[in-house]
Amino acid sequence: MARMMKIAIVDDEQDMRQSISQWLALSGFDTETYPSAEEALKAIGPDWPGVVVSDIKMPGMDGMAFLKRLMSLDSGLPVIMITGHGDVPMAVEAMRVGAYDFLEKPFNPDRMTELAKRASQARRMTLDNRALRRELADGSTLMKKLIGSSPAMERLREDILDLGQADGHVLIDGETGTGKTLVAHALHAVGPRAGKKFVVVSCAAFAEDMLGKRLFGPMEEGGQIPLVEEARGGTLVLEDVEALSHALQSRLLTFINDQGTPAETRIIAICNDHEQGRTVEDALRPDLYYRLAALKIMLPPLRSRGEDILVLFTRLSEQFAEEYGCEAPQVTAQEAAQLLQAPWPGNVRQLINVAERAVLQNRRGTGSIASLLMSENEDAGQTMTTEGKPLKEYVESFEKMLIDNTMRRHRGSITAVMEELCLPRRTLNEKMAKYGLQRQDYI
Repeated sequence: MARMMKIAIVDDEQDMRQSISQWLALSGFDTETYPSAEEALKAIGPDWPGVVVSDIKMPGMDGMAFLKRLMSLDSGLPVIMITGHGDVPMAVEAMRVGAYDFLEKPFNPDRMTELAKRASQARRMTLDNRALRRELADGSTLMKKLIGSSPAMERLREDILDLGQADGHVLIDGETGTGKTLVAHALHAVGPRAGKKFVVVSCAAFAEDMLGKRLFGPMEEGGQIPLVEEARGGTLVLEDVEALSHALQSRLLTFINDQGTPAETRIIAICNDHEQGRTVEDALRPDLYYRLAALKIMLPPLRSRGEDILVLFTRLSEQFAEEYGCEAPQVTAQEAAQLLQAPWPGNVRQLINVAERAVLQNRRGTGSIASLLMSENEDAGQTMTTEGKPLKEYVESFEKMLIDNTMRRHRGSITAVMEELCLPRRTLNEKMAKYGLQRQDYI
């Protein structure tokens, strides 16, 4: 379940604060209001999970001084400035300092909502990328993050280790929710550029002219440096690369060609748009596509990963159970089969949602995993079954999950597992060997 992004509204006029807050709350945002910049600064710091909407003209610390303080705290914090009629030059100055965008009074509330949504998307990506960057700073957590023992995941890990050491640009493709940004971090972390700049930008989060300036410049004097310069010597990740206009594709191709070989800055392009019958190759000019796709990784959809689904669901539900201070739900054989059969159009991201909701239901003592799956797939217009699989495959997947869960719960105590599962030692040993489970991993 995605965490709600906050919107901090800073304005000395109470009526304006309340009207903006009410409108954005109706649009689904979690709003907080502050009568002054000084009050807002008591609550807003680095990695603050939201967006700031601020008036420019305020008594005490005005909007420009407030913006500069915010940029010094966290240059990636989106700040939307509200200007009075005729204050456009001041708004332009705010953009130079680092404001995300500005609105001129009287503004269209729908325009405010649109800006807030785009800014929230950009903020979420920034915070997610920072968290991932911290976790993958040395590459040592790669295997922990890329969970699964299916052939598809084994190949993916091998590809990351191989391509991470290569020097060419990379195109990462795959369905939404499969973990493409995580793979981009991993590629950087396991390669020779680990420890150097890792810069991520969503090509769909900015208007064309703003994106062009952020990527290539020219920036206003004293403003932020273009991202191609910021990432120099490291890695530049272009999320939603299919959203690049033809003009920006041309500029990107020129930048790549001017670097020569080997490239000083590595480009990792991520495709997130999968409209029916449309591919990233259709969206990009051929010469750019073939430069970006010199090395390509296609992420496997969750439905093709077999028993990884059960492993992931178990780990996720245990994490959420710990977070909410309750017991994780016990998966029945029927529910395990349903988890394996579900089409998972939202992939791992959807599985995370289901796991969290299952834990919340279990805490209340209501509902079932089956009802969650039915609701999820009805909402997505999907049916509950995919291609048929042999009964033996479902049974073995459930059996492995059951032994794995029991071993972890008893911290590798063979005696306790034998008693709970009513299995003789020889049978338990044979099944553990069959499924590649080792006692030392649980102690």
